[in-house]
Amino acid sequence: MAPYGLIKIMFAYFRVLDKSRYLYRASRYLQIGALFAILLSPPSALAAEKTASLLVIGDSLAAGYGLPASDAFTTRLEAALTSLGHRVRVINAGVSGDTSAGGRARIGWSLAGKPDAVLIELGANDGMRGLEPAATKANLDAILSQIRSAGAEILLTGMLAPPNLGREYGAEFAALYPALARRHGVLFYPFFLEGVAANPELNQADRIHPNAAGVEIIVERLLPKVKDLLQRVRNKREPGR
Repeated sequence: MAPYGLIKIMFAYFRVLDKSRYLYRASRYLQIGALFAILLSPPSALAAEKTASLLVIGDSLAAGYGLPASDAFTTRLEAALTSLGHRVRVINAGVSGDTSAGGRARIGWSLAGKPDAVLIELGANDGMRGLEPAATKANLDAILSQIRSAGAEILLTGMLAPPNLGREYGAEFAALYPALARRHGVLFYPFFLEGVAANPELNQADRIHPNAAGVEIIVERLLPKVKDLLQRVRNKREPGR
């Protein structure tokens, strides 16, 4: 319960006690004691009420390419979390056309706002361009290390390479994501476009970018992992909980 809500309840109770002249003085002392106990409580009791900030760093899939801002992934994710009672602000740091190298180049200033958590959605353009999986892995590794150093909690989302690049390339590309998640001990969601990729009804005319209905499915499937991410933020704020 919020501290100030508790104060209101306790004071209402004490007002009832005040009606008895025999308990009047005792109730006043209890009021003062209760107020001081709450105001002097450890900072963690109030910290839990703060709005968490969740940075989403990614490419056009995070940026909301081809969609109105109201239907972008970050907007819909924040709306879904808010409807569940989470106090969170989702920050859109998606750049259309970005690769893992681009994300690595801008991660420093992306973290300038000191977010509580970061969702990483990068690699789709690496795969589409047939870039070396080893290079993608090195870039994501550097991004993860920098975020960890900044003290933010992390959810890494995986990506799959287009099938036309061959089975060997696809296997190497897909494997780099879980390997990095294990190495850094972060939350992991295997495929950002799970349930949406290759479905024409859930994608725009380019068959690459999700439409509004596709975004809703991505958000729905990702929600359990994002809730776990926010729980880690709360646990860090309240270490003794």
